[in-house]
Amino acid sequence: MTVLLFKSIKQAKRLIIAVIGFTILLIGIAMIVLPGPAIVVIPIGLGILASEFVWARRLLDRVKSNASNMKEWIKKK
Repeated sequence: MTVLLFKSIKQAKRLIIAVIGFTILLIGIAMIVLPGPAIVVIPIGLGILASEFVWARRLLDRVKSNASNMKEWIKKK
C-alpha cells in the first residue's frame, strides 16, 4: 500500500511539473511574436521541465551552448 501511494505521489509531482513547465514554455514561445522577454522565459520553462525530463535537459544544454557561442561571436565583433 505504501509503495503504491509513493508511486502515485511521484507521478502527481511529475505531472504538476510537466503542466507548469509546458505552460511557461508555451508562454515563452508566444512571446516570440508577442511583446515580452521570450529569451528569458523559454529557458525558464525548459529548466523546470529539465528537472524531470531528459529530453528537456538536453535541449536546455543545447540552448545554453548556443547562447554561449553567440556571446563569443558578439564579443569578436
